[in-house]
Amino acid sequence: MSRPLSDRPSSLLAAIVLALGFAAAIPTAHAQRGAMPADTAYPGTIALEVDATDLQHRVFRAKQRIPVQPGPLTLLYPQWLPGRHAGYGSVDKYAGLTITANGQRLAWKRDPLDVYAFNVDIPQGVSEIEIAAQYITPTDRDQGRVVMTPAMLNLQWNMIALYPAGHAASKITIVPTLKVPAGWQPFTALDVDTRTGDTVRYKPVDFDTLVDSPVYAGKHAKTFDLDPGAKVPVRLNVVADDPRYLEAKPEHLAQHRNLVQQAYKLFGSHHYDHYDFLFSLSDQMSGNGLEHQRSSENGMDVDYFKDWDPKVGTDDLLPHEFTHSWNGKFRRPAGLLTPSFNVPMQDDLLWVYEGQTQYWGNVLASRAGLRTQAQSRDELALVAATYADNRPGLGWRDVQDTTNDPIIAQRRPKPYRGWQMSEDYYQAGQLIWLEVDARLRAKSDGKKSLDDFAHAFFGVDNGSWTAKPYDFEEVVATLNSVAADDWAGFLRARLDGHGPLTGGLEASGWKLVYTDIPNAAAKAQAKGPRGTDDFLYSLGFTVGKDGKFSDVRWDGPAFNAGIGAGMSLLAVDDRAYSKENLEDAIKAAKTSGAPIKLLVKDFDRYRTVSIDYRGGLRYPHLERIEGKADHLTAIFAPKK
Repeated sequence: MSRPLSDRPSSLLAAIVLALGFAAAIPTAHAQRGAMPADTAYPGTIALEVDATDLQHRVFRAKQRIPVQPGPLTLLYPQWLPGRHAGYGSVDKYAGLTITANGQRLAWKRDPLDVYAFNVDIPQGVSEIEIAAQYITPTDRDQGRVVMTPAMLNLQWNMIALYPAGHAASKITIVPTLKVPAGWQPFTALDVDTRTGDTVRYKPVDFDTLVDSPVYAGKHAKTFDLDPGAKVPVRLNVVADDPRYLEAKPEHLAQHRNLVQQAYKLFGSHHYDHYDFLFSLSDQMSGNGLEHQRSSENGMDVDYFKDWDPKVGTDDLLPHEFTHSWNGKFRRPAGLLTPSFNVPMQDDLLWVYEGQTQYWGNVLASRAGLRTQAQSRDELALVAATYADNRPGLGWRDVQDTTNDPIIAQRRPKPYRGWQMSEDYYQAGQLIWLEVDARLRAKSDGKKSLDDFAHAFFGVDNGSWTAKPYDFEEVVATLNSVAADDWAGFLRARLDGHGPLTGGLEASGWKLVYTDIPNAAAKAQAKGPRGTDDFLYSLGFTVGKDGKFSDVRWDGPAFNAGIGAGMSLLAVDDRAYSKENLEDAIKAAKTSGAPIKLLVKDFDRYRTVSIDYRGGLRYPHLERIEGKADHLTAIFAPKK
């Protein structure tokens, strides 16, 4: 949450604190577990200084000065982070912790029952402690997100800061200072107090706002004004591996400016005093997509501007993260509005938080012109095909249960996503909200839509930064205010049921079909070093650039023939594997009836697998249903 200290009414938190009777600071992690942090100000101001200049070793170095009182003190490393929806802060990369007072080193002990808590006894006569530590950033993608390169960095303050237990994060005041490499430009939603050379001192903020205000900094940087002349600026701040990747065509920038205007027309409000897209174009720093109230972290490949082609369209990452300023940051599920970063979150409404944002991401991309309507339909076809043909896991697991996945799997890959399911509240949620939209339009003869819900639900309290919690009942009540229906029963049937989720397509006047030609969205996704060759809806697998089966459809032809995820594909019908050779084999099998023979490697074993498949190449597309009202075209059309 990003808002000024004076704008922090927290009636929900206050009520919880009053009900639980916690009015004082909690001295130790043992006492803190199970207790709610007090909604009282931490006495004094904490200074945090981060040196981000050690690019050779890829290390952030930090110093903190914390006012204290004698007695036991627990310092917490942030664990439950907004946007991650789970409790896996990077405490494993926090190193070199040293605590001193009056020039003397103080012993600290990690709590054995809470590894994010550090206990220290403050001696008599000590009023301030000094902390020195480092955050050892990943030097390889296998270790986590790469966030430091020779040309750019991404600092999330929660990586490198401890905070006192017992107080709400919004009640702890911090003065942050950042030193960047010589000549680099830092970007953040924080307001600058002073800058001396390459050291920036930011204005005091509460710890909640600090964590919600990460930094991108780069040697090659550029800012684009996305709302020229507006009293509330919106900026696209770009860092890149090389200056040539920063050049954007005027028509492409115009689409990004359209995004801002279309979002304002959709929601009828804003909830920031300025908004900063933090945008990296890199083959070296890891990609990213993380929402904040007044900014967002966005990472794409270097060709985002350089190879822009209006016929191919643009990714919907920026529309998705921008939508989160309204949906997820300002309006937030009550279970995710926790008073500190070490109070567990509850993810049960992520199908609204992320599912509806996924829906609006694709819609706003079309309305802004970042995608054509055809491109947005192609993206939707891929999602619909997933739930028509590649989610057998819906037979044993429901969409509601997948809201637990960030906590269960901590966003690690799964070998059989179609069977295990993995954070399906995103795309399944998108289909549910499409059906809601089509249902609203049908019931009102096109006079009402999900746009009206968005305006009523997210458009309240224009200009406020104070997070406004909601629950399932409010979602239902707002839908009923747009058009009366059994919305509770409708939503629960889709969230808790095991049936198909593609009803919104038919209700919108379109149907899912398959042809032997990939749609444009699938072709775009196949490009690049991390793209895959897609045979998911024919043989039942995708193959990475390294030849590994990256996804194998449970109970699909390949799976039933004995192919598993993680194996490697070496040859097709005695010829070295290539996408073209496999396509030819699938076409030939359709007419000849002969099985397709694949040579696969499984650890150190080689074997030939025969797949008796004659269905030809199959790729998803959407096709109009003649005689049925076309709501999808209206949904994707820009608002006037």
